[in-house]
Amino acid sequence: MSHVLKPLISLLMLALLSACSIFSADESEQPAELQSINEQFRLQRLWSVNVGNGQGRHYNRLTPAIDGATIYAAAADGTVMAIDKVSGNVRWRQRTDYAITGAVGAAAGLVVFGTRDARIVALSQTDGRELWTTTASSEVLAAPAVDSRIVVTQSVDGRLVALNAADGQQRWVHDSTVPALSLRGTSKPLISGNVVVAGFANGLIAGIDANNGLQLWEERVAVPQGRYDIERIIDIDGDPVLSGSTVFVSSYQGNLMGLDLMSGRIVWGMAGSSYNSLALGLGNIYWVNNFGHVIAVQNNTERTVWENRDLRLRKPSSPTTINNYVAVGDFEGYLHLMSQIDGNVVSRIRVDRSGVRANILAEPNLLYVYGNSGQLMALRLP
Repeated sequence: MSHVLKPLISLLMLALLSACSIFSADESEQPAELQSINEQFRLQRLWSVNVGNGQGRHYNRLTPAIDGATIYAAAADGTVMAIDKVSGNVRWRQRTDYAITGAVGAAAGLVVFGTRDARIVALSQTDGRELWTTTASSEVLAAPAVDSRIVVTQSVDGRLVALNAADGQQRWVHDSTVPALSLRGTSKPLISGNVVVAGFANGLIAGIDANNGLQLWEERVAVPQGRYDIERIIDIDGDPVLSGSTVFVSSYQGNLMGLDLMSGRIVWGMAGSSYNSLALGLGNIYWVNNFGHVIAVQNNTERTVWENRDLRLRKPSSPTTINNYVAVGDFEGYLHLMSQIDGNVVSRIRVDRSGVRANILAEPNLLYVYGNSGQLMALRLP
């Protein structure tokens, strides 16, 4: 299948699924109307910066990245910016000629992103100048993972590639099979020490030796079921999340799992379908199901602590934990803060009328929300 045809089919399938089984068997059901809340506090807007055209016309999820005192953000139109995370002052703005589809990865003096025409580009964190560029095997939709040694990227053809951080030269390649149909998107690889963890569209997650690319372990998170290809979609699109020595991951039409980082041994698991990342806090695992319900499950069990259905069909973003709260955005651009104790919404603010699709970033008492139109906002909790 050509590099062009695969993304087009994936985008078509995502649109089809959004209207059908991905959210509700009842196609006439409308997104839930927001109800008034017992607001316990108001979030304070610290600063707001416009980053190009944001997510653009395609279903991108260009999540910013924080490294040190700077937050780096990219827009689909090729704009890349470095912003002081405290003051909101723009340190540099680079208007590249690339159509950016993969969110930025930032570490070790690099800002790295992937493009629609299958390029991996590295800029300098100091001034935004281009340091190197290399060709990928197909379009890149996820942020690269970056450390001082390597840059690891995953393209839509299922190929995981490690590049030298210094010059972009290829170090190793790990291939996976891609199903006939899949959602538009891939998960961001995770680098922890000498292990690279990546989830794939075929429902498998693997641990790879960061030095040589040898597979250390592989585990199946989801098993394809059903007669038709659309029923057998089992993508891992949410980013793997590391907590201690356990990697947590979710799959579409599959399971939620926790696996040992070094061995891949399953330490926790339950049935669940999600194309978002998981979050952890207060002994719970937080996830968003296909209907848009935000759910807290007690860690190491299958016991549901609470389930909030207020955002049903509102396409919530991946959950992010901060202090005692869970933050999610929605398709109308509202940011909702829920109590980690009982799931009640305790604060709400509208960030971007075009919606919020990218993952929300959190630091102590601070949230960074990147709206679909390109509005990047810093918010402080009281």
